[in-house]
Parts: sequence; structure tokens; C-alpha cells
Amino acid sequence: MEELGWLAARLSAAWLAMVLALIVLPSALGVSLGISEAYMRVLVKTLEWATKRIEKGVKKPQPEVLKIPAANGIIERDETPMEKEIAGLHRMEFQFSDIFYFCRKGFEAIVEDEVTQRFSSEELVSWNLLTRTNVNFHYISLRLTVVWVIGVIVRYCFLLPLRFTLAAIGITSMIVGTTLVGQLPNSSVKNYLSEVVHLTCSRILVRALSGTIHYHNRENKPQKGGICVANHTSPIDAIILTNDGCYAMVGQVHGGLMGVIQRATVKACPHVWFERSEIKDRHLVTKRLREHVADKSKLPILIFPEGTCINNTSVMMFKKGSFEIGGTIYPVAIKYDPQFGDAFWNSSKYNIVSYLLRIMTSWAIVCNVWYMPPMVRKEGEDAVQFANRVRSAIAHQGGLTELPWDGGLKRAKVKDSFKEEQQKNYSKMLVRNGSVGSLPTGRESD
Repeated sequence: MEELGWLAARLSAAWLAMVLALIVLPSALGVSLGISEAYMRVLVKTLEWATKRIEKGVKKPQPEVLKIPAANGIIERDETPMEKEIAGLHRMEFQFSDIFYFCRKGFEAIVEDEVTQRFSSEELVSWNLLTRTNVNFHYISLRLTVVWVIGVIVRYCFLLPLRFTLAAIGITSMIVGTTLVGQLPNSSVKNYLSEVVHLTCSRILVRALSGTIHYHNRENKPQKGGICVANHTSPIDAIILTNDGCYAMVGQVHGGLMGVIQRATVKACPHVWFERSEIKDRHLVTKRLREHVADKSKLPILIFPEGTCINNTSVMMFKKGSFEIGGTIYPVAIKYDPQFGDAFWNSSKYNIVSYLLRIMTSWAIVCNVWYMPPMVRKEGEDAVQFANRVRSAIAHQGGLTELPWDGGLKRAKVKDSFKEEQQKNYSKMLVRNGSVGSLPTGRESD
């Protein structure tokens, strides 16, 4: 037993030394030995081969399965406005047949609405050898099955231990480093060391995800005293951005592992964490953000105005609070490549540890980050209009669908005001065409 313990200790020491020498140290220095690039080339070739094998297999007779197009949905919608559609049925007067329009819209929403599907993982066009991302999996060929089995062994027996080791080193370094830096008095030295710790640990954590990130238009990177706003897909969005620069972050207080990290990092950097349920806390957040923006020597604030994670296909409503603060807005568009791994965090289904386990057993995290030209609020433009303009710019740059709905619908019901708005539109249409006044006497009290 002693010999086995000694052998296990030697192997663990050798493993840790290899990880530190080949990955952690180069990551901390911001250099690459080409290992990630070689891995990605092999991975791309493997997935291309698998796609070709699947295409050949599809040409063979297969059992009938229900095919659900990912882009267009399972129903064909008629986007004709209410007034025009009802006008095609009769001459703009109230008839009981009008209810068919609202019934059809209701059935369409029940079968498939454009909001709740944004809170589930994006479905792939082609299988990427990850079982959980393929709904209609069926046997294709023996060689493809063998490759999938080899992939499972590689992901769970080699990549997972490696990534877990890197994540442990990165998270521990982040907690210890920010705690130590937080003990220093406020000064330029403390700010410099805080940036070094955040940047170094973020680079290690990106390596733990086998991250390949392409940054575009670096000349538009957020500057000190500004506000960086980005679309939100995952908690790792913050790591993706801090891998290329440091930010003061704003977000909701979490529990568990995420909470430990939040409490440690706030000691070294003026992050703003708050409880959404506390209204007084929101006023305090707004006040602190305005004070932060007023100081041009402080790090840019990083905000995700959607307030929740969306599945990398759309950009939903931006909360106006981030655009009432003032200052310069630096929009950033983040788009992940789902072919290598699903970065979306369905927080209502997975806790942070389960989510990270899924991430670390994927092939890799590949994404593009676009820094966009700074934007300021125009004269006569209110906060909502400004937020919509910034959202449209991010959606256009990232190739995402722009939706006006509130991301809070992930956990909340639709407000009565939305239903009342449809009722008001219909009543205005009737009043405008005089159909209300033409109702028969005696029917008004029904």
C-alpha cells in the first residue's frame, strides 16, 4: 500500500508539473506553445469527417423520424397585422368570426412561441459527436460509433481531469490573489496588481475551457470611465472578456462557488453585486455606478443588460437602467460556435457546478468577440430608445435575432399589460371605423 501511495504521489506531482509548465505558465505570460491550435486542427478535421459520414448515412433508408427545423420552427406563421387580416374577412365591423384570429394566435403561441425556445439549448444542424446535442440520434456506421466512443474516453478520461486541474488552479489563484491584494490600501499599486491577478487567472480559466477566442476591432475596446454592454449567454462571458482586458463587473449575487468568487474579487476591485429582489439595493447600485462612471481613472463597467442568459441565437430586451447612468457606452457582441460545445447556461435547469461539468466535457469553447464603436445618448433620446439602438447594433454585428421581449419571462408570467395592449389595439380599430357606435340597441349591456 505504501508503494502504491508513493507511486500515486509521484504521478500526481508529474501531472501537476506538466500542467504548470506547458499550460499554466504560458497562459500567465500570455503566450501560446501551439498545443491548443494543434488540438483545434485535429478536432475540426474529425468533425468534418464525421459530418461527411453522417451525410452519407442519411442518404440510406432510415426509420421515419420527426424532423424539426431549428431555424424556421415547426409551424408556418402568418405575420399579417391584426387590422389587415381582420379587414380581409369583413368590412371593419365587429363579428364573432374575429375571435378566430385571436384563437389562432393563441394556438401558435402554445405550439411554439418565439420567447421560451430562447431559454433552451440551440439545436445543431449536424451532430458534433456529443450525445446530449443530438435529439434524433440513430446508428450510422461502425466507424462513426468507434470514433464517438474514443471521443467519450478522451473527453472524460483526459480532457476533464486536465480542465478540472486548470480550473482549480485558476479559481484558487483568483480567490487567493484577490484576497491578498484586497488587504492593500487603495493606491495605483493595488489597482495594477488587481488587474494582473484578474488577467492572469482569466487566461488560465480560458485554457481550462479549451477556449479559442477571436477578438475583432480591438481599437474599439472599452476605455476607463466607460460602460461596456454585451449580450449574455453564459457566466463565462465575463471570463471571455476579461481574458482581453479588465472590467469592474455588475451583476446579481449568487450562492455556492460563484458566491465565493464574487466575495473574494470585490475585495480587490470595485465590482458591484446586488440582490434583484431588494429595491433599495437597486437605487444604491445606480448611485454607485454613476460615481464610478464619473471617475475616468476607474476600470470600465461590464454590464449584461438582458439580465439573464439567452441561448446564443437572440438578443432580448435591454433593461433601461444601464442606459440612464450617462457616460459612453461601448457595445460588445459575443457569438459562440455551438459546433464545438454549448455555452448556454440554463440556470433554471442546471446549477453552476453542473453547468461547468457540461462545459468541461465538451470539445472546446470557440467564440467571436466584436468590439464596436462607442455610442452616446442622442439629444431628445430617452433611455429605452437608446437601449434599443444599442441592442440592434449588437444583434446586427453578432448575427443574432433581435427580440423585444423581457428575458425575465424565463421565470415569470407574461404581464397583464401585454394582453391589455392587444385588447386596446382591437378596440381602437373598431372605434376608428365606427363599428362600436353601430352596435344594435339592447346589445350594449350584454
